[in-house]
Parts: sequence; C-alpha cells; structure tokens
Amino acid sequence: MLAPCPGQRFAFFVYFECSVAMTELGRRKAAVLILDTDMQLLDTLVARAIPWVPRALIRKISRRYIAGDTLAEALVRVQQLNAQGFSVTLDVLGETISTLQQAQATANIYIEVLHAVHAQGLQANISIKPSALGLLLDAQQCEQLILSILDTAEHHRNSVCLDMEDTRCTQKEIELFGRLREGFDNVGLALQAYLLRTYQDIEPLLREASTLRMCKGIYVEDRSHLVHEAWNDRSAINEHFLKHVERCFEAGSFVGIATHDAALIARIVERARRDDIDRSQFEFQMLLGVCEPLRDKLRDMGFNVRIYVPFGKDWYGYSTRRLKESPRIAGHIAKALIGL
Repeated sequence: MLAPCPGQRFAFFVYFECSVAMTELGRRKAAVLILDTDMQLLDTLVARAIPWVPRALIRKISRRYIAGDTLAEALVRVQQLNAQGFSVTLDVLGETISTLQQAQATANIYIEVLHAVHAQGLQANISIKPSALGLLLDAQQCEQLILSILDTAEHHRNSVCLDMEDTRCTQKEIELFGRLREGFDNVGLALQAYLLRTYQDIEPLLREASTLRMCKGIYVEDRSHLVHEAWNDRSAINEHFLKHVERCFEAGSFVGIATHDAALIARIVERARRDDIDRSQFEFQMLLGVCEPLRDKLRDMGFNVRIYVPFGKDWYGYSTRRLKESPRIAGHIAKALIGL
C-alpha cells in the first residue's frame, strides 16, 4: 500500500525564541502547543508568508529541491539518481526572461546539457519552458531556438518535453508543439488536468500518438478556466487527472504521470494493473527532494520513475514560486525555523 508523504498531520510543540532589541525585556520566549495539527492549513499559511521569509532561509531550503547553480553540480546529482535507479529530466531555471539575448543564452545552456548528458552516458532528458526561450517576446525566434535544441537532442538520441505554463501560453504551446512534431518525434508536451480545456486538447494529441506528461497544474488561474472546485480543493482535480491518464492508456500514448498525490498514484497503479498496461508505456515523475519515500516505493515496485531536476542561478525565483505553489513544500520552512 502506498503511504502518503510524511508530515501531512502530526502533533508537536512549536517553541519560538525571539530576540527583542533595545528594550529592557531582553529575550522573550513563547511556547505554542499544536495538537493534531492540520498540516495543509499550516503549510498554506507558511506559503502565504513567503515574501517575509529571509532570503538566506530560502537558500537553505532550496538545496533540497535544486541541484545547484551550475551544470557540473546538476550532473553530479543526475549520476547519483541514476545510480539509485531513477531517470531524470533536467530543467534550466530562469523562465522570467526579458530579452531575446537571454532566450538565446538559455537555448545554448540546454544544448550544452544535451552534449554533457551524452558524453557522460547519463539517463536524462530535458524539460523546457517556451517562455524561457522567448515565446511571449518573439514566437518565431522561440520556435527556431527549440528546433535547434531538438536537432541536438535527436543527434544524441535524446528527447525534450515542453513544460506547460499559464493560460497565456496554453494555446500557443499546443500550436507550437504541433509544428515541432512535423519535423521531430522526440518531443513531448505537458498538459494540466485542472484546466477544463484539457478534455478537448488531449484528443487530437492522442490521435497523433503524442508523448504526454500529465500534471495537476500549478498556476493561479481564473476559476472560469478550471474544473469544478479545483480553485480551492486540489483533490477535486484527481478524477479529471485519472480520466486523462486512462485515455492515454487506451490510446497507447506514452504518458508521464507527474504527481506526488499518493491516493491518486494508488488509483493509477490499480488501473494499470487491472488493464495490464505495459510499464514501458508510462512512468511516474516527481520533483527533486519531494516525497522521497513514495518515490522509492514506486521504484521498488518495479515502476519507472523520473525525477525533475532543476538547476541554475535563478534559485530564489524558482524557490519562491515553488513554495507558493506547493504549500506542502512550504511546510519545510516551518520545520527549518523551529529546528525539526
């Protein structure tokens, strides 16, 4: 049986020791008893407080989820994960670009990544965000940059996945993917189960036997774009996620199942076993440093597991976005603050 990630609910004493400068009171101490705490609520509160968390603490927390600032550091982490039985997808941080020169620089790094992965014989592909390659600045140049990346990947018998971004990019990325597929079959696309439109988007992709990644979706979107209750209840996405994965199974399209939701994963495992789905037709995908016991359990059960490994100098931007988007991760900040 798949257990949920540890830390969802537990009881503990939170002991805060605050220094009060320039007063006669000196150091104050306060103890707060929290019993049977609903960690989802606590983590959400911490996530909302991210803008006030010291940068140094964010840096400390980020080391768990980011492989390092440099490609060399990332490659060491890939080697470690490969040795543990996991494949990897590498992501270069820094999608918040403002110039086409930055887009070109990002493309150059991805090409360097592909050369290095090949040279070292690593089990790793790459994930790219089209916005980091200029999608919202110059769509035509963005496409040319991605074509150059795909050409390099093809040369090294590797593959590329287009990460799905917010709804400003959804249609642009689906159309871009269609054009890229005309010349390359080593490109995949991520879809987001919390979007209503995914029911329509997925069907033509399945008819083309596209390689897909299914995720719940992390961007804050207007409720009109979302499936019922998704705006305030992440578990409401599960039924839609499961239906999309089932359609991939039925169509015979490869699907990366990108979630840390133990209950959802258990249902997918059950469905794959019931329908005798070949394990080469899907893989589970998880973020670096997240739900490692669950990740290890899936590997030990004989499933393919790919770890999403980000690296780069934009550690602060990525970390704050990820912490806001994933309250369960934000809970690690609370633990770090109190030494748990």
